[in-house]
Amino acid sequence: MSSNIRNFCIIAHIDHGKSTLADRMLEVTKTVEKRLMREQFLDMHPLERERGITIKMQPVRMNYSNGSGPEYVLNLIDTPGHIDFNYEVSRALAAVEGAVLLVDATQGVEAQTLSNVELARSLKLMIIPVVNKIDLPQARISETKAEIRNLLGVRDEEILTVSAKTGEGVERLLEEIINKIPAPAGKKSDFPGKSDFEEAGATKGVCALIFDYEYSTHRGVIAHVRVFEGEIKKGSKLKLAATGETFSAGEVGIFKPELAAADSLGAGEIGYVITNIKEAKIVRVGDTVLGASSASQALPGYKEIKPVVFSSVYPEDQDKFEDLKRALERLKLVDSALFFEEESSGVLGRGFRCGFLGMLHLEIVVARLERDFKVETIATTPSVKYKISTRKGEIEVYAPHRFPDENEIKDIFEPWLKIEILLPPDKLAGVIKLLNEHEVEVGDTSKFSDTRVRIEGKMPLRELMRDFFDELKSVSSGYASLNYEQDEMRKADLLRLDILVAEEAVPAFARIVPRRRLETEAEAVVEKLYHILPKALFALKIQAKSMGRILASRTIKAASKDVTQHMYGGDRTRKMKLWKKQKEGKKRLSAEADYDIPPDAYLKLMKK
Repeated sequence: MSSNIRNFCIIAHIDHGKSTLADRMLEVTKTVEKRLMREQFLDMHPLERERGITIKMQPVRMNYSNGSGPEYVLNLIDTPGHIDFNYEVSRALAAVEGAVLLVDATQGVEAQTLSNVELARSLKLMIIPVVNKIDLPQARISETKAEIRNLLGVRDEEILTVSAKTGEGVERLLEEIINKIPAPAGKKSDFPGKSDFEEAGATKGVCALIFDYEYSTHRGVIAHVRVFEGEIKKGSKLKLAATGETFSAGEVGIFKPELAAADSLGAGEIGYVITNIKEAKIVRVGDTVLGASSASQALPGYKEIKPVVFSSVYPEDQDKFEDLKRALERLKLVDSALFFEEESSGVLGRGFRCGFLGMLHLEIVVARLERDFKVETIATTPSVKYKISTRKGEIEVYAPHRFPDENEIKDIFEPWLKIEILLPPDKLAGVIKLLNEHEVEVGDTSKFSDTRVRIEGKMPLRELMRDFFDELKSVSSGYASLNYEQDEMRKADLLRLDILVAEEAVPAFARIVPRRRLETEAEAVVEKLYHILPKALFALKIQAKSMGRILASRTIKAASKDVTQHMYGGDRTRKMKLWKKQKEGKKRLSAEADYDIPPDAYLKLMKK
């Protein structure tokens, strides 16, 4: 019976205790035996538990009764908390009727919390506000409640308090989920009880949202779905709305949280469908599963996931190139947002130009390549995608060394972000100075609460990647929080800065910089390389070049060898001849020899 089903997510800023609360719910509902419990139970990958963050969303079905009433099915989707995964979170929220908004009592409402609330509101979810970590001595319960009141417009008594660590208040929260979150009745829209696809004029039949998927070598893509209409059974003939691909359901089931086969999935239920589709790119997050012969329309909200941050990834050992290729192909099966294409570099050899959702996504992929596939890699400085208007037409460029020469460029456009920062008032001056250094257009600055100020503004994405987040945490002593979203493409005054070693341009060292910072950047890179690169047998020239002129230059002296060491005293004229011969040899070597840049030089250049 769908009237006894409650579908919900927990939304929270990173480190506010979302995974710990999920653990306590699993314990209270006896979904997982106590002897099998471990911390962050729903975080399946070791990397998630190490970093204390959720990377891959994980659903679980819990059965709960307070002893005096009927048993309820509680479907929880544990979602990532980081901005990089906002699209996946939006699809998970589209699969449920309610959200538990969890706020850390020691931190209060943070910038990402505001984004999560707006997302939940846009999908018309029932939001249950909860203050967590009330067991800590530094908990500011009343101040945190005041911030939630201002944010949601709720009364004090509607805000629950829990300790996810000790379990205090968790049973009351489960009761509140049952009482306040509506039973599934299609997807709630403007009219109570009417679903989005019913309003779109869809006919009755199977209709389910894919909010995630996983991949099995033997069974192909396993789609994680929320069924809105109809019933899916083993053998059901189905199709994907976005691609038109048809398939027969190999198995259906629920999450316990491991996969557990079931007879069917009915309207309102959350579970999985084994598609037997072996090409992962055919099944996409946000797509709609329909009956094979259905004329129903797709659920709204689906969009192609496009990478916004790009970096080249090379194996440290070129003999591992094929291993890296296989590893990326395997990761792509479970990470539809990952993009890669083969490229080569004179410095680093063969590798791949990769696209990511953001900086955290990049870090996770590189970490998984090394941990899961044992491939040590070198990742180049991240860049963004630029749109360039040239004399021959418009092009898109996401690698600095592929930038056209300045005389070929008419206009350059780069991606900008909308940003929102929450911080204590006494940190405002330092943060404003930082914003100016990173080209931020500061908009509205307003009082958020008695202890926090909100700054809204816009900035180039390339400036966010220039250590902005770390510097923000530093100038605010860790108290500022940041949220951002994609905005628009804007015209930019940027130039390609080439780095030459031994008078040869090194593509892997190229970078895109604003005209106003060109000379400063040129001097800084050359100076850094001067201290990084090992000496050669000849004088090694390091130069920074842009607009056809050299902006900075340093020369590393040749490694010297005492050619007169074997002579004890003796004729000075003979020594002079040997020194002259050595000098001529170095000059000839400098003109003819190639200089091999060691791979670790690139890693050192990227470090601050």
